Amino acid sequence: MKRNLYEKLIIKLRGRFLDLARNTPFQYGAYASYWHYRLQKIFNNSSGPARGSVQYIAQKPNYSAGIGHQLANWNAGYYFAGYYQVHFAHFPFSGKKWEALLGFGENETTAHSLLKDRSFKKRRLPRFNSEKKEEITLIANIIASYKKKKVFFLLEQDQGYMEQCGTAASLSKKFFMAAARQENKLFYDPRQLNIAIHIRRGDIVSMKQSNKSNWEQRWLNNDYYAAVLKNVLAALSLPAKTAIYIFSQGHENDFPEFKQFNGIHYCLDVNAYDSFVHLVYADILISSKSSFSYKPALISKGIKICPADFWHRYPGCPDFILAADDGNFDGGELAKELKKRIPV
Repeated sequence: MKRNLYEKLIIKLRGRFLDLARNTPFQYGAYASYWHYRLQKIFNNSSGPARGSVQYIAQKPNYSAGIGHQLANWNAGYYFAGYYQVHFAHFPFSGKKWEALLGFGENETTAHSLLKDRSFKKRRLPRFNSEKKEEITLIANIIASYKKKKVFFLLEQDQGYMEQCGTAASLSKKFFMAAARQENKLFYDPRQLNIAIHIRRGDIVSMKQSNKSNWEQRWLNNDYYAAVLKNVLAALSLPAKTAIYIFSQGHENDFPEFKQFNGIHYCLDVNAYDSFVHLVYADILISSKSSFSYKPALISKGIKICPADFWHRYPGCPDFILAADDGNFDGGELAKELKKRIPV
């Protein structure tokens, strides 16, 4: 318990420092890896790809945050390992159950083994803006300055990877090949078209009640989800028996907008692990402004109806259909996808 509190305090203090250091000389100057690059540039004019090196990258998930946030951290490490053409190292998620359920660490080199390996230098990389080309290039040059060395690069805590969807195919493959899939216990009826709706409440309700400034960008009214569902059902021109599952927190009377629909199942007491798996396996997933349903959307092989106004991007695939703030979307796109999946 004390260790968890200590780690949360360190993360909070480090995050505060990084926020204050942004756009100051300390943003890069506080890192030995940056000065290594500068000195190599002065004395050796070292540049270019780090061929011949044995190098790894990882980002440790923020264990004080929820699983959606931790997945974003992990995914940043996974993406940048590929982008910078170095090996990926896996940090486990905060709970053993999540670690086993996701299976993302299977067949990967563990970060802990590298941290214990004295033959590897451990170097932390400065936090950078994943949307700015010059900052991405700087990190590439820092990595390249360690040519022909065994280095384990640690991305800074909560290093952002705004796009997030560039790894979607790999995430899906990892999830569906994980050993935990042999233990799936789905309550969906395979004879039906199973529609899952993730309505973010819980933490966002707390944000709203405490007047935190960022709750508005994460909140979607029940009317939005009901409108999306109504438009989904209208697009079902092919015969299909549907079952609708609402994954959220609260009580049934918190969702009066759904009394107009038949076949509603309120999954309000389903734990986070089972909810995540069912969001992945839904035939149609109506996601929220939340990493908790965004990641299942990236993993899922089903059709995803997602809010267009979201801070991460979506793959440009026909099974991702974006909805406006009023719940409207291109029903023709959905109808095309449904024809591919529902036998006539």
